[in-house]
Amino acid sequence: MKAFFKAVAIIFVLVVVAFCAFLLEVPDSKHGSDRAIKEWEVTWTDRFDPNMSVEDLERLPGWTRVEADGPKPEVPTWAKAQWVKIGIPEFDKGKPTVLFEKIYGYNVVILSGDRVIFESERKYKYETNTILLPLDQSAEGNSIYVGIKSGSRIGLQSGVLLGDYAEMQNTYIKDNLTDFIIGCALIFIAVVMLICSLFLKNKNLSSWFSLCLIILASGIIVITYSSFLYSLYGKYGGIYVVLFDLSLLVLLPSFTTFFESIFGKGYKSIISKYKKFQLGYSLFCVLFMIVNLLSGNQFYDYYKIATVTVLGIIMIVQFILLITVSTIYTIRGNQEAIIFSVGFAIFALLGIVELSWFFFKSAYYDLYLWKWGVVCFVISLIIILGKRFARNHEQVVEYSKQLEMFNNELQRSEKMEIISELAASVAHEVRNPLQVTRGFLQLLVAKQNSADKVYLSMALEELDRASSIITDFLTFAKPEVGKVTELNVLNEFIHIEGILVPMANLQGGKISVHIPQDLYIKGNSSKFKQAFINIIKNSIESLHGEGEIQIWAYEKDGEVSIHIKDTGEGMDEEVLSRLGEPYFSNKTKGTGLGLMVTFRIIEIMNGKINFTSKKGVGTEAVIRFPALKHA
Repeated sequence: MKAFFKAVAIIFVLVVVAFCAFLLEVPDSKHGSDRAIKEWEVTWTDRFDPNMSVEDLERLPGWTRVEADGPKPEVPTWAKAQWVKIGIPEFDKGKPTVLFEKIYGYNVVILSGDRVIFESERKYKYETNTILLPLDQSAEGNSIYVGIKSGSRIGLQSGVLLGDYAEMQNTYIKDNLTDFIIGCALIFIAVVMLICSLFLKNKNLSSWFSLCLIILASGIIVITYSSFLYSLYGKYGGIYVVLFDLSLLVLLPSFTTFFESIFGKGYKSIISKYKKFQLGYSLFCVLFMIVNLLSGNQFYDYYKIATVTVLGIIMIVQFILLITVSTIYTIRGNQEAIIFSVGFAIFALLGIVELSWFFFKSAYYDLYLWKWGVVCFVISLIIILGKRFARNHEQVVEYSKQLEMFNNELQRSEKMEIISELAASVAHEVRNPLQVTRGFLQLLVAKQNSADKVYLSMALEELDRASSIITDFLTFAKPEVGKVTELNVLNEFIHIEGILVPMANLQGGKISVHIPQDLYIKGNSSKFKQAFINIIKNSIESLHGEGEIQIWAYEKDGEVSIHIKDTGEGMDEEVLSRLGEPYFSNKTKGTGLGLMVTFRIIEIMNGKINFTSKKGVGTEAVIRFPALKHA
């Protein structure tokens, strides 16, 4: 449920970004309405002559009045150029400046009187112009003439604003600055990510690098699509066009590569195969571009078919393929697929709306909302990659914990192995002389006076303690469980309780046992009792006076769980982590072998033991054995 709300929050952020972007980008219908030129006249010619005089222009037939907000005139099939006549009203303040927001044309010339005040001739294939043009006083109250030559799209297609130069310059920059900000931000992010990729491992490099290329290509496309760059530094326009095409050719296969690295190769490796096809087609288009540039754009019509028509079809197929795969993962509840689908949906929705309007306007429309769709989509891709890195980090942390646990277990096993070998080789040899010594001491006890008997008795007790330690060694060295039978847990604890209750009472403690009658396990009764006597005995010794030891058991998920909980002094984390180590004990005279033997007995009976403790509160031991169904 928590993961679901995270996905919903991310989706909400993307939707808000898209909505705000829409509000920022939608043109204001009142923009400059008090200083806009409302109408002008146009005519068409079959050739473009920038050297025509005003008299020649006035004699041209077919001048038609056009309103700024009205329908645009249709282009005659024979027309090669358009001339526009714009009346400039009187201007009462500042330096008069006219702003042409959008003119479609490769060649543009502007005349005031018989003087050319602006001329642009583009050798590259980019036809959108935004022109900020200061006028002198002689233009006021007269007309200026705009000559335009182009290919598929031609003419003055947007507003003409008139105002003071400072105001028009501010409007000019503000209207075109958004593209630069978005594009430069994307490029900056991509460069930073590329630098960071130097420190990544190979496992994450594919998805990271492909996302860098997506962001970098998107940033370059946003900047090189804007007419602002061509207006400021038009002499490098050919480079911008090449960069735009190259970025688009890099973007599409990079996008598929990123998708493959996140979601896999797809059914029968269809994503991987399509990626290879895209890489091959992009390489073909790059080679075609080089040939076309070297030939002076002689093959441009064919190149346009390859990079616009065919590439558009490839792009549509790619989007359908990826969104289909993403939808399948979304239905399966994959959060990354949900985020991808939402980001892509925002991008696709804005793209469909703009493309529909583009065709409705007969291609006399420049797309601008699509870049906000790109931003939302890139944000969704960054979120997906960020989630992937976060999950990888969590896995690394988990693996580190497991590695530490395995390392500790390995060290414990090595210690146990050393002790086993030592016990097996030494215990029997040491026990024999101890038994002989004990026998002679018993004879001496019978013959000595009472004063010497005290010391001899102490010697016998120490020999018995040494023998007990050796017995523990042998138990650990030879972990055979012995005769295995069906054990009733309650019956076993009745015997254990009878042995340890007196000891607990002497300490001022109390033992309570709550075990059902129908719990059965498989094991050796003697070993079972030995293990639990060791555990409960440790609990009794930890009480240091009044206290309680609770013992209860139950069956769950095919296991019999036995809990032993005391209210003793408890242990800190350091002591708790070393339980079961040989020669480690927090008791003054303890050897640590008793609990070590307990661990080994439980282990050979296919059981598991776990301790939890808190200093000053108490300790709880949980022992689990495979449950046995009683016949």
